[in-house]
Amino acid sequence: MTWGVNELTKMTQMTLDVAKTLLAAAEQKAKELRLSCDIAIVDEGANLVAFHRMDNARIAGIDISQSKAWTSVAMKMPTSNLAQSAQPGGATFGINTTNQGRLVILGGGIPLTVDGRIVGGIGVSGGTSAQDIEVANAAVQTFEKLRVSGNDQTPNARIGSAYQYYQYN
Repeated sequence: MTWGVNELTKMTQMTLDVAKTLLAAAEQKAKELRLSCDIAIVDEGANLVAFHRMDNARIAGIDISQSKAWTSVAMKMPTSNLAQSAQPGGATFGINTTNQGRLVILGGGIPLTVDGRIVGGIGVSGGTSAQDIEVANAAVQTFEKLRVSGNDQTPNARIGSAYQYYQYN
């Protein structure tokens, strides 16, 4: 898919075209890993924009992937950040029981940002947490590539702690 300058310079919201591109990148990585995944893309309000269930993906993964994407936007951090602190004795122990149990503390949910503002998120379910993160990161890297030279609205994804930003270059 080719992107016009206007589409990229106005990337202030998650569009269906961008979501489809991210789904394709995630699916490709899942195939490389020989996984059947459920992949969800949400907008800045954590509303579902696009969803893809690969052949033979688990039915339970439908809700899990969507909840991972929702959690990444709602908590403004990757879901994997919650895993450690949500353990017994951790700072956020029990957080996964809030929000009607919708918060997911398994890896595979990553928010997508432009200039420090969340514009969406991705959630993946189908493998181990590490594999789900790898599949989600393929979409994150694609999101990063959707920038135009000289564009002051550089897309980036938040990985690591809530206060760290890393860019793929």
